[in-house]
Amino acid sequence: MFYRRKIILSLLQLFDGQVDKIRLQKLLFLFCQQQNRVGSAGQRYYDFIPYKFGCYSYSANADMTAMVKRKMLNEDKKSFEKTDPIDYLKQLKSDDLKLLQEVKANYGNMSATALMKHTYLNFPFYAIRSEAAEKILSKVELEEVTKAKPNGNKTVLFTIGYEGISLEEYLVRLLKNDVKVLVDVRNNPLSMKYGFSKTQLKKFCESLGIKYLHFPEVGIPSTQRQALNTPSDYENLFANYRTINLSRTSDTQIEILNLLKQYYRIALTCFEANICQCHRKHLAEAISQLDGTGFEYEVKHI
Repeated sequence: MFYRRKIILSLLQLFDGQVDKIRLQKLLFLFCQQQNRVGSAGQRYYDFIPYKFGCYSYSANADMTAMVKRKMLNEDKKSFEKTDPIDYLKQLKSDDLKLLQEVKANYGNMSATALMKHTYLNFPFYAIRSEAAEKILSKVELEEVTKAKPNGNKTVLFTIGYEGISLEEYLVRLLKNDVKVLVDVRNNPLSMKYGFSKTQLKKFCESLGIKYLHFPEVGIPSTQRQALNTPSDYENLFANYRTINLSRTSDTQIEILNLLKQYYRIALTCFEANICQCHRKHLAEAISQLDGTGFEYEVKHI
């Protein structure tokens, strides 16, 4: 079992086995923020996005759903309940156990509303899409949430890869850069990584108000990306891409440019973190150099 799932099971165990869904997300968020604060060794177990009731982790919810299917948890409309009899607290790293106990001591008596307000006040970015903020915050407190809302005032063609980051971190990068449209330029938009196959990614983007479009014709087939071991392998791949693919897809490039002019802030996406190892760099350059378009916008890799 993934260690991160033991964190959820242990958190439930500390709260007598059952926690309502909003509180659970907030408690897990505060635990992860404590990880960041103390510089806990290792990777963060969960990242979060600003959602309907504040900080929310799609990945944590997916893990809990998986544990329901395995009969480790029960779920109803309002809460999750631990049914697995194993004592997972004994299986945690000492630092993680200490942080969970601190979360219980500091926030264990707070209601869902109190936890929402606490996270909104201390982490206002995560309240920018909240449906509850106006009900539980004062006008002065709401101003801090408004200030936290990204507001890009320039037209920018972004590019972003999802290699090495979580779904939530990826989505937060889009939100913080005020991206309006995500343009998927993978030839085959399937991924073994949670959240990044076409259907999932479209759903998650649109849940945050980001339009999703897919243009497979400007991608590179996976068969052409085999045996990329040296810089010269990449040079040959992208030379071929520029010569053949980009010369044949000018209509799609113009369509992407028109999206940029319409929505002002769009992002080309593929897998690779290193922009120099991804065709989206060359696609962005081709769009910026289209004849007769007068491209005068910033290109930024995030």
